[in-house]
Amino acid sequence: MQIRFNVNDAEAADAIRSYVEKRLRFALGRFGQRVGNITVRIRPNGPGASQCRIRAEVVPFGQVIAQQSNSDLFTAVDEAVGKIARQFSRELERVRNSRMGRESVRLAA
Repeated sequence: MQIRFNVNDAEAADAIRSYVEKRLRFALGRFGQRVGNITVRIRPNGPGASQCRIRAEVVPFGQVIAQQSNSDLFTAVDEAVGKIARQFSRELERVRNSRMGRESVRLAA
């Protein structure tokens, strides 16, 4: 799991990076080698609000993206990490189900 960061606030960059990395490793660690590169973008979203956007590669199937805005940066990060973990799980389940569907058609023929 390679994580790249793009944080606009230089003062909070180190603190938020370690927090986001810890949360992502906890949320996506169970998927092991299926997790490719992860890009995290944190930027202001209007007065008093922050936006967290996470893009994760699902090896070898594609990518999932989650985006969340909130007045509290850490809440935005927590919600975006939760979304990306759910989307990652759904994507793997979708691929698993599509493979099973093809195999059962072949066996029936």
